[in-house]
Amino acid sequence: LFSPGVLPLCCRLPAWDRATRPPPRPLQPPGLPLAPCRSFSNNKIQVELDESSGVAMMKFKSPPVNSLSLEFLTEFSISLEKLENDRACRGVIITSAVPKIFSSGLDITEMCGKSVEHYAEFWRAVQELWLRLYGSNMVTVAAVNGSSPAGGCLIALSCDYRIMAENPKFSIGLNEAQLGIVAPFWFKDTFVKVVGHRIAERSLQLGSLHSAPEALRLGLVDELVPEEKLMEKAAAVMAQWLALPDHARQLTKTMMRKAVLDHLVAHREEDIKNFITFVSKESIQKSLRMYMEMLKKRKN
Repeated sequence: LFSPGVLPLCCRLPAWDRATRPPPRPLQPPGLPLAPCRSFSNNKIQVELDESSGVAMMKFKSPPVNSLSLEFLTEFSISLEKLENDRACRGVIITSAVPKIFSSGLDITEMCGKSVEHYAEFWRAVQELWLRLYGSNMVTVAAVNGSSPAGGCLIALSCDYRIMAENPKFSIGLNEAQLGIVAPFWFKDTFVKVVGHRIAERSLQLGSLHSAPEALRLGLVDELVPEEKLMEKAAAVMAQWLALPDHARQLTKTMMRKAVLDHLVAHREEDIKNFITFVSKESIQKSLRMYMEMLKKRKN
């Protein structure tokens, strides 16, 4: 990243082996006093690490819709890096502190009327977030407690397990085509790995947003639960995954995801150039301006 403080991703397993740690204690049951936690909070990301269970809670706190601005992306990557390098942390539950929205996706203002240099910096930050999250050695559980279009959907797709609140008003999907934007190949690759080629092809071409029940039927999310039980279920799933030896799970995850990660790493600069060329087109800028105007009218 051009932004200070974010280091390049290393897709290889770390030299130290988390499997040498003692077995994890159960996650804190609801209603009991909280176990000792370490927390760190930036402007847009809040993280709390329960050292007794080895589980961190990462909450998006960038109202009104947790849009993925350059600042948000940078804080996300730095937070993941801190947790990845913390021997006390084995898993992270990702959710939102903003009601009814997980993340609305990429911040359109970062892609409209800016310089070529800014577009490059922004897109590199998007890449960095995905590389860190999709290639993380930690167990990653998405607790999707609101709508999650576009880049928000990508965050959920990049996790090991996705639980969504059972609310008919919540939707999820890669809807870039509706904005006149083409989802890049690594968005597509991640989507295909989760739902299969045919479902991904149709959904991407139509820019579909899927209701929570439809997302479950398509395999886009793994479970639906009532909103009030979402975090309890996320903790139970995390405990199940952490009961396994870390080294076996990590090596299996690397084996399953390495080809997709390597594809972007090998074509990273080309992907940035393609994004700059695409987003700089007047037709695309016009489409983005129209979309921003529509959002302003909705607010008013």
